[in-house]
Amino acid sequence: MEIIGEIQTIIYKNETNSYTIADFETNDELTTIVGYLPFVNSGDTLKLIGRFVEHKDYGRQFKIDTFEKIMPQTLGAIEKYLANSNIKGIGKAIAKKIVDKFGEETIYVFKNEPQRLAEVKGISISRAEEIAEEFMQNWEIWQIVGFLEKFGIGAEHAKKVFDLLGKNAIEQIESNPYILIDIARGVNFKQIDKMALDLGINYDNEKRIESGIKYALIRSTYNGHSCVLKTNLIQYVIELLDVQTENVEDGLINLRVKNEITIEEREKEEYVYLQNFYQVEEEIAYRIYTLQKARNTKKISHIEVELEKAEKDSDIKLSEKQKETVKLVNNNNVVIITGGPGTGKTTIIKTIIDIYESKGKKIVLCAPTGRAAKRMTETTGKEASTLHRLLEIGKFDEDSFYKNTSNYEGAPIDADIIIVDEMSMVDMFLMNYLLKCIYQGTKLILVGDVDQLASVGPGSVLKDLIDSEQIQTIHLDKIFRQAAKSKIVLNAHRVNKGEKFLSKEEMSDDLKEDFFFIKGNNEAKMLEEVISLCTGRLKNYGNFDFFQNIQVLSPTKKGLLGTKELNKALQERLNPNIHNLPEKASQGAIYRARR
Repeated sequence: MEIIGEIQTIIYKNETNSYTIADFETNDELTTIVGYLPFVNSGDTLKLIGRFVEHKDYGRQFKIDTFEKIMPQTLGAIEKYLANSNIKGIGKAIAKKIVDKFGEETIYVFKNEPQRLAEVKGISISRAEEIAEEFMQNWEIWQIVGFLEKFGIGAEHAKKVFDLLGKNAIEQIESNPYILIDIARGVNFKQIDKMALDLGINYDNEKRIESGIKYALIRSTYNGHSCVLKTNLIQYVIELLDVQTENVEDGLINLRVKNEITIEEREKEEYVYLQNFYQVEEEIAYRIYTLQKARNTKKISHIEVELEKAEKDSDIKLSEKQKETVKLVNNNNVVIITGGPGTGKTTIIKTIIDIYESKGKKIVLCAPTGRAAKRMTETTGKEASTLHRLLEIGKFDEDSFYKNTSNYEGAPIDADIIIVDEMSMVDMFLMNYLLKCIYQGTKLILVGDVDQLASVGPGSVLKDLIDSEQIQTIHLDKIFRQAAKSKIVLNAHRVNKGEKFLSKEEMSDDLKEDFFFIKGNNEAKMLEEVISLCTGRLKNYGNFDFFQNIQVLSPTKKGLLGTKELNKALQERLNPNIHNLPEKASQGAIYRARR
């Protein structure tokens, strides 16, 4: 359904994705609205399309599907809009003067006679023109927002479209809808294509073919790929555009001539890259090679003696392969340490830290996620940070970051040795950015397991570096005695080999009771199983307290066994608000002090 009204109060707004909860007043009622509303402020008049839903904690709400910002309909609404910091330099006092002066003509004056704003005390002629221009620019952006909605392009891209195409953006898009492919991520190609065909563009039009190819390549990057087999790409584009093979071949030639794609032959197969993705891969290879070939200025003399000392100080007997790894790090600037759980990676990292810090070397530890960095800190006893924090990447334009990391210049990292854990989760763009921030002569140690979580962004950096055989790599495959007593570790290795879990016959008496496989196909029963395990059953196998050392992992957010419902069910059992504890509601969740 459709409702029209005015934003009264913004209760909550996520600055990253603009998810908003607000009080919204229509002619009939004051209601709560929830949804994504970028660039919207209190006092804005909106037309909302969505539906009323009943939230079990917060009651009746209007859930927004799409929206349109419209001109304020009343003098009060106009004054509120102008006073709400929508236009720089207009506060409450000036807004009231403007509306008092021009009344029903206020919008007309802004649009058609901006010089008349200088009739208001406190506004010069030059300022009047600036104010009017900003007012009209805001509304032009919102015309673009409404226009782009038809193509599945979110409002967050409207400003970018306006900045790149200017005031006649709509006219440019209508004359060549395919330009949107290059501007915004996540576009609905079929809708753009339909508009172009309706405008009379032929099926075999060059722009259409080239845009279809680029769209196919962009789509593949969303699945983590940096390039696509040429034969697969051609088949996909033929089906997408309903054209002939020759049309796609010609399009590939044109894009290659325009330096928008690269085609590379490897192992008698041709792979097609978007040009910036190929460039980033080249940059990673060049920077890794340069770092590797730099003078080894951090090498320590008599490493054998230092290893013996480290063993004595830590009271740990290193295996020959662990010693070999430390020597490899000492003799090379870039080293990869890879292996599954329980193979001694953490012991090696701690030994490297002990040896090099004893020689006055500065070591920096980092990982791609907050959880991985925290785990690294706990296991080594040395503070680790996320890569984003280390590289000082705060809020950034994801589109631009993925298009060209060369635009992002980071400060060099002050370190003699940089150790990156959980490298399997590092994508190609983050890796390139990291390498740009490393001094020549710094040692770089990449630690990870290719069978662990892959990166969300494009590229398989760790796997590709190992497969290249150009970087010194140590493969750890021995499961150490303590880890070998864990059924979790043993079963993890069996899964990686394509084997089934340990059977009762294969289990020895000294194995820890730390792994149970409970099979079920009833969601409600499995939820009760989870709650039962978290509220006491696990204490039969150790000192497990939910708030101290239990985590519940789910592969989905939705459904009875998704993270949202699991959190609510666990909170209700483990921390019910029977003592009127302080709590705060945010984005459909309740955060409560622990009793």
